[in-house]
Amino acid sequence: MRKALALTLAAAMALSLAACGGTTSSESTAASGGTSEAAASSEATDDTTAEAGTVANKDKPLIWFNRQPSNSTTGELDQAALSFNDNTYYVGFDANQGAELQGQMVADYIAAHADAIDRNGDGVIGYVLAIGDIGHNDSIARTRGVRSALGTAVEGDNGIVSDPVGTNTDGTATAVQDGTIEAGGKTFTVRELASQEMKNSAGATWDAATAGNAINTWAASFGDEIDIVVSNNDGMGMSMFNGWSQANGVPTFGYDANADAVAAIANGYGGTISQHADVQAYLTLRLIRNALDGVDINTGISTPDDAGNVLSEDVYYYDEEARSYYALNVAVTADNYTEFTDSTKTYAPVSNQLDATAHPEKSVWLDIYNAADNFLSATYQPLLENYDDLLNLKVEYIGGDGQTEANITNRLSNPSAYDAFAINMVKTDNAASYTSLLSQ
Repeated sequence: MRKALALTLAAAMALSLAACGGTTSSESTAASGGTSEAAASSEATDDTTAEAGTVANKDKPLIWFNRQPSNSTTGELDQAALSFNDNTYYVGFDANQGAELQGQMVADYIAAHADAIDRNGDGVIGYVLAIGDIGHNDSIARTRGVRSALGTAVEGDNGIVSDPVGTNTDGTATAVQDGTIEAGGKTFTVRELASQEMKNSAGATWDAATAGNAINTWAASFGDEIDIVVSNNDGMGMSMFNGWSQANGVPTFGYDANADAVAAIANGYGGTISQHADVQAYLTLRLIRNALDGVDINTGISTPDDAGNVLSEDVYYYDEEARSYYALNVAVTADNYTEFTDSTKTYAPVSNQLDATAHPEKSVWLDIYNAADNFLSATYQPLLENYDDLLNLKVEYIGGDGQTEANITNRLSNPSAYDAFAINMVKTDNAASYTSLLSQ
């Protein structure tokens, strides 16, 4: 209905739309019926319309999301990508805060249940760790968070070592050390028995099938030495839970609060972390909406918009230096999981429809780095699809193969057809693959 209303009022709004910078000259002509009278009436504003309709791609709003432009080895932010133009921002979540929550969630569970989960009674709580992508800053943070909370962390040149250990049944690996946890008046040793990057033969990381194979290999090798399974996301975690740990009563912890993982808490899944995907998805498209409307960038974020949408400070924060908006995380356990069962529901305080006459439809190109990624495809994209309607944005969703940037960039062959871009890279180092296209 709002789209029909926008079309009905298009002729009357031609001048105001042109000022927004998203309506092309051909669209303005079509809206006015293409008559000579319309052409004559708009003669005085030809220069303004042409300028608005031919905004250089390098000047259009660009939102990086989920994968922050950064050096995959050091974690140093790619400031050139983050400040590509005045309307460039990153949207994600506080990786370090979430990592600390994940690690503490696992540590608290062990402290409360150490006697029960020490399956062979050897006084060693052995855990295995599924590392998604060794070069991904979020995966690095989560590995560090778990090791720090469990006392198994080792300091290296760039902070806590996040490298996989392979196998470590004797506790001699150099990437980790044995930790200790006090529980029930006893001191338990905590040991990372094994960890690896979950990359399949085609090169895709965070691979659930690879994690499922890994847990079966580890179980065959370590047997009842495995007391805890930890995963850096729920896709891998659920693959291990369904394939082995549920049947063997081994608590499994993940990250992302995917719907299937939250539901599985009722059946023994230990817990997960909600990264407030509902807030992230909103911010991803809200920043685009604000930039295209030419309003203060925090409209509908820190200050209410004309529909009453606004976020509170306890669910996000803005890092001005990094030009990054971060959602805050929440631990999801047996105590509160029923509050998180619908992972694709929009966040209530920002679920009000914008008026199409004041916020006309704009076109956005948006990619998901891997169409098979459980969190992005099953949670994040459905949320985006709910918000794009509320914000009057026509979004073209592109699904990548999770392996090569070219699989995505090859489908950005005509950036001039779009008013804005939202980009989710395969590798955090590869921002230039996209900005170079927009700079042509």
